[in-house]
Amino acid sequence: MNDMVAIYALVALLSVPLGLYMAKALSIRPSRIDSIFAVVEKPIYRLAGINSQQAMTWQIYVVAILKLHVGLVLLAWLVFMFQGVLPLNPDGIPGMRWDTALHTAVSFATNTNQQHYSGQAQLSHLSQTFAIVTLQFLTPATGLAVLIAIARTLLVSHPGGRLTGVGNYYHDLTRSVTRILLPLAAVVALLLTWQGVPASYQAAHQIEMLDPQVEEVQTIPLGPVASMVAIKQLGTNGGGWYGPNSSVPLENPTPLANVIETASLTLIPIALLITMAVMTGRRRLMVGIGCVMLAFSLVSTSLVVYSERMPNPAFAELSAPAGNLEGKELRFGTDLSALWGSWTTQTSNGSVNAMHDSFNPLGGMVLLMDMFVNVTFGGIGVGLIGFFLYLMLAAFVGSLMVGRAPELLGKSLETREIRWISLAILAQPLIILGLTALTVSLPGVAQHSNPGFHGLSQVLYEYTSAFANNGSGFEGLGDGTLWWNLTCVVALAVGRFLPMLVPLAVAGWLMAKRTAPVGRGTLPVDSPAFMGLTAGVIVIVNLLGFLPVLVLGPIADAVVQGF
Repeated sequence: MNDMVAIYALVALLSVPLGLYMAKALSIRPSRIDSIFAVVEKPIYRLAGINSQQAMTWQIYVVAILKLHVGLVLLAWLVFMFQGVLPLNPDGIPGMRWDTALHTAVSFATNTNQQHYSGQAQLSHLSQTFAIVTLQFLTPATGLAVLIAIARTLLVSHPGGRLTGVGNYYHDLTRSVTRILLPLAAVVALLLTWQGVPASYQAAHQIEMLDPQVEEVQTIPLGPVASMVAIKQLGTNGGGWYGPNSSVPLENPTPLANVIETASLTLIPIALLITMAVMTGRRRLMVGIGCVMLAFSLVSTSLVVYSERMPNPAFAELSAPAGNLEGKELRFGTDLSALWGSWTTQTSNGSVNAMHDSFNPLGGMVLLMDMFVNVTFGGIGVGLIGFFLYLMLAAFVGSLMVGRAPELLGKSLETREIRWISLAILAQPLIILGLTALTVSLPGVAQHSNPGFHGLSQVLYEYTSAFANNGSGFEGLGDGTLWWNLTCVVALAVGRFLPMLVPLAVAGWLMAKRTAPVGRGTLPVDSPAFMGLTAGVIVIVNLLGFLPVLVLGPIADAVVQGF
């Protein structure tokens, strides 16, 4: 417990200076930081033929995002399929099957990193470093860019007149990579290399066993692992170099490495609250959002820790049962495994240092609920964007409750805005529950390791993880098939772009409207009462959508096991 408190405190301590730095680094106001990074950024703009100062409307901003991501998906798809004939493949790994390559490309292009493959066995060094790591930088940077665009459009007051656009996507994207993600990833990669995480382009090592009677040779895959692990944690990516992710000692070798990687999960999402407070001037609003997020986080983490301290059902009758150590590294135990599991689902990261399929039913259910909510901290940028969606819905509900026309920050919320906000929120249960129902209704398709209640939980978790752009899984599921690859591609794409781009469109529509004067009926969105209303809306919407399937899955599983 002391270790968990220390990690919470460490993140809180580091997030303050990081948040202040990001506010300066991403601000449109000139600063000394601009001259430092201009050496890198200006050649990028020239090479790409980009006018970084040209303002974009929200429509052009959206088109730019989609064009870049379609290109990235196609490029990564080709690299994965033809890696067998491409360089940087010292282990001679053949190309991927087309559907697995497509799922992998879309998964990493949507900041999900859901893996239907084992990285060390099915990807070359070129695929891992060129395709995977590139996407791990660009996709969180996109989420951050969209957040900045929404913030400058919706949250910043413009007394001098209306904006001509929401910003420039390529300018916001480049700054997010060069000024935030690259420097942080370099620091974390060096720290992990110091702790023993591999950082080389060598082929796999062949190691003879210590027992002379054992003639087998142990193969230890290597590669530039540290750099990938750094950005997978910082960028809320989650995809591991090795199949078992950070439960493998090569990715997570020491207690200090585990602390570094755990703290990296929430560092940027929490720091962004401070960044937004400074950039927009809406400090009370960000404090309120931060309090809601922290409350959700503490409740979730406490429940998962409590669940995993309970014994495994198979050993519940022992006179002195220990915690549930199935699927966990003994180096970390139940508490640090539960903390990681809780934070990785709170932040849409998806990396693991224990197998979530082995968590007790209550713990597994809380991980699912973290992904249903998906705004406890959320992914980089998209967590706050998702919270703004619920903020808009709460403003609509609250305005009707006080008998006033719906508005947010003085801008009227009309039919068009509410229709799209509702679509972005309701798409989640429609996609997740629809695909889950379709899958379990087709015999032989699901390919889960457990029939009954836990088998349903495995299927539900897979689609929830895909839609929430999380990437973790209940690994008893045989997900490397044509069905799982293609259906998850649908969930991945819809879950990424609809909740991210709809708020940008709504911000663009609201920007064009006049600001109504503050009156007696105006809802103060930064008040504790409104934050409580927003938290209630988040909980009620998700309970209404998912409580029935939770009853059929993890809750029934817990009842059967006597927990």
